[in-house]
Amino acid sequence: MPAAQQPDWRDHAAHHEACQRLASAPPLVTLTEIRHLRRSLAHLLTTDALLLQLGDCAESFYECTPRHISEKLRVIDRLGDRLGELTARGVIRVGRMGGQFAKPRSRATERHGTEVIPSFQGHLINSEIPSAVTRKANPERMLWAYDASGRVQRAMRAHRHRDGDPPAAEGPWSSHEALVIDYESRLVRHDADTGDLYLTSTHLPWVGERTRRPADAHVALLSAVVNPVGCKIGPAADPDDIARVCEALDPRREPGRLVLIPRMGRDRIQHVLPPVVRRVANAGHPAIWLCDPMHGNTVTSPLGLKTRHLTDMISEALRFRDILEKNRQHPAGLHLEVAADDVTECVGGPVESDDDLRRHYTSLCDPRLNVDQAATLIEAWARGLCPPAAR
Repeated sequence: MPAAQQPDWRDHAAHHEACQRLASAPPLVTLTEIRHLRRSLAHLLTTDALLLQLGDCAESFYECTPRHISEKLRVIDRLGDRLGELTARGVIRVGRMGGQFAKPRSRATERHGTEVIPSFQGHLINSEIPSAVTRKANPERMLWAYDASGRVQRAMRAHRHRDGDPPAAEGPWSSHEALVIDYESRLVRHDADTGDLYLTSTHLPWVGERTRRPADAHVALLSAVVNPVGCKIGPAADPDDIARVCEALDPRREPGRLVLIPRMGRDRIQHVLPPVVRRVANAGHPAIWLCDPMHGNTVTSPLGLKTRHLTDMISEALRFRDILEKNRQHPAGLHLEVAADDVTECVGGPVESDDDLRRHYTSLCDPRLNVDQAATLIEAWARGLCPPAAR
């Protein structure tokens, strides 16, 4: 099937062996965990609980250490607790971690000095080091990604069980964009008791704006598994097109199955999102709606660094919330790129101007919020939420 954004590595000597080893590897997540999350998400729809999804833009192999994982889990707990305090509602926490090693790119190449080299596509595919050799796609990296994900998943599992069994319903659960078909398809497993197929690379995979065509491989893959699945929706979205994607991913209209994540930009969301929300609701999909206020608001600073402005992100998040409530749908939460370190990649709050960006800009790909900026955004969004009875 057609599949956009795939690495060019089929002729690599290590490709066949890497795929074979993944196909026989133990699951990274279990069917029991996936079902637990599905039940929690279905419960969210009946209780007006919230979902907070956050983490790195692109995970680094070098930050899958106990210290780094612990810091990321601490941030998820802190921001999830803050959202719960502000709203007096339960908060399901989902981390962009344990597999967020591949990134779609708008350009296949980039210029570095006088040389044109392949773009960095995430550690699962190539290296961030800018040279023609290091940017070649290497299928052995799928095995490195599997090992790194395993370390993260084990730490997240221990964190969920820290107060004993059963695991905490609020998580944190793992999530990433299911981008590389060679990797994801080899980690699908079959449950002999039910006949279900489930994706064992993560609890909640999502399909991106660039790969959500219903006739293509990414949607087909996620349509076949019983995991809860997400779908990003960009500023060019057509309501009928989104309805077709929803039909493919959620044909049985099952609560807890489908998470829709608009990422449209501060200005475009007001015009594009309302008809999409109405079309999905009229089609009968009990979707969980999250706002990604980051990806539609990326700009290039005078320093040449990609950045985002906190005021723009807050504006989009508030407009998302108001649109959902006006259409009598539940604005279920936020999808944010947040660093555990005190980075200076987005402008706003403690990062006062573009000149401050160079102070601690470490992202492998897109600019992330630091924890204080993320807390400011969450607080602004949460304080205006209507009580459930108001819808």
